[in-house]
Amino acid sequence: MSSILLIDDDVSLTNLLAEYLQDQGYVVHTASDGQKGLRAFFELKPDLIVLDVTMPIKDGWETLKRIREMSQTPIIMLTARSDESDVLRGFSLGADDYINKPFSFAQLGARVHAVLARSGGTVSTSERLDAGELKVDLATRRVTRNGELIPLTPTEFKLLVTLMRHPGQVISAEDLVREVWGPQYANEIGFVRRYIWHLRQKVEVDPENPKFIHNERGFGYRFGV
Repeated sequence: MSSILLIDDDVSLTNLLAEYLQDQGYVVHTASDGQKGLRAFFELKPDLIVLDVTMPIKDGWETLKRIREMSQTPIIMLTARSDESDVLRGFSLGADDYINKPFSFAQLGARVHAVLARSGGTVSTSERLDAGELKVDLATRRVTRNGELIPLTPTEFKLLVTLMRHPGQVISAEDLVREVWGPQYANEIGFVRRYIWHLRQKVEVDPENPKFIHNERGFGYRFGV
């Protein structure tokens, strides 16, 4: 049974959301600000975090950054703003998904299910992907370049694996959304462009002249050395 930590200063919303997710079969813990959320994260080690952006004491951005210094636990951000800059900031700090307020509980429940599926999907324990200095061990979910560990979020990891499993093949943004995020994200192809950019920052020596992840304009993305 997966455990979820809700970090939001809106106590009424948090209590209702916790009750809904518990009815869906999750173990749910809550915290009313970022500082309390970090303490709960250390103590409880949840499988997923739902994190509000605007909070007192320690806001969502600072909390997200602190968690990412120590863990790749999947994180869904809640924000009342839909500005592109906010979305990009969340992705750059390592968020796995974001939802704009107001939202339906069913919408968040679907996102929770999808993110947990991405982070805990079954893989062949013996499978390894090798592209020269870039290597992926699916059993341990470790990605290395020239022996140096590259920390990836669950979504970044699944995106990289999807591309590496089809070397030389151009995969459309629509197909990547379905494979990595799931069919419920069919209208969110902007996710791909943002995540490709951040993934390049981590796996490429020179992200402006990528060696591994290439953009075929008008068609999609291709992995190839």
